[in-house]
Amino acid sequence: MAATVTLKGQPLSLAGSPLSVGTIAPQVCLVRRDNQEIWVGGATGKPQILITVPSLDTPVCAAEARKFNEILASMSEKIMATVISMDLPFAQNRYCDSYQVQGITIASDYRYRDMEKYGVVIAEGSLRGILARSVFVIDAHGRITYVELVPEIAQEPNYEAALEAVRAVIA
Repeated sequence: MAATVTLKGQPLSLAGSPLSVGTIAPQVCLVRRDNQEIWVGGATGKPQILITVPSLDTPVCAAEARKFNEILASMSEKIMATVISMDLPFAQNRYCDSYQVQGITIASDYRYRDMEKYGVVIAEGSLRGILARSVFVIDAHGRITYVELVPEIAQEPNYEAALEAVRAVIA
């Protein structure tokens, strides 16, 4: 059953089935801001945090990516951190250059739309085709240990809960 989120109180269905704690994170192919493809999810031998946002060209998403960059930059040796949107690499470059985002990977799902495997692609309304706001923490064996699907798109995630989940997988 598909999950829903809201945009200013209006419900929006998501495509795909939501993932839960304890399941294996699907591998997905994304495009980094340098146009190179990367794979995230699955068992990589290193913990991961996948952060999905609707668009880096919005104030809430821009602030969220900057905040995660600040929080996670010092942990880059211990965790693979990726902020994922549907923004094109050109927009990602502009964002990263403007805000000096260097401690985390910024990637796009515009090419393959693989994030539907995570159940976070908006399936209807004016935002159809972009990603809902969510956070997934994945251990080194590919198992999901934390999921937050932010119920209202205009709100930021629970940074403290996400950071606590990251600390648990890198301990």
